[in-house]
Amino acid sequence: MIKIITKSPQETIDTAVKLGGLLKAGDMIAYKGGLGAGKTTFTRGIAVGLGLGDNVTSPTFALVNEYHGDKLSLYHFDMYRICSEEGLETTGFYDYPFEENVAAVEWSENIAEFLPKHTIYITINRLSESEREIIIEDGGRFAAAWN
Repeated sequence: MIKIITKSPQETIDTAVKLGGLLKAGDMIAYKGGLGAGKTTFTRGIAVGLGLGDNVTSPTFALVNEYHGDKLSLYHFDMYRICSEEGLETTGFYDYPFEENVAAVEWSENIAEFLPKHTIYITINRLSESEREIIIEDGGRFAAAWN
């Protein structure tokens, strides 16, 4: 487990850019964190780290936003309104080629039982208007990057 305190939105993005540069095809990010914690901001940084640019928006109404690159694509899901396997199926979740790309899932706790075993969990806790505590649970995969 990695614990990071960021003191500004830019530091949060910088942390996510670093993580994005370490991700590979087949990685799934599952976010935990309340409304306004910074999940979409973090995803913006991941997209930059993957070389996809920073034009990331919340998928709240679309359920999924896709960002395509030359090597990898990023699928950014919002599962706030999804609370069953049937609901998950209606999003087309199972139709995405996750093994060839990267996925980030907001409100992942709503579909926790359907996520793969190798999922990377990121908890974002809002400490103040600009400070965030970011906890990365990755089975030790990225520990060396933050030591």
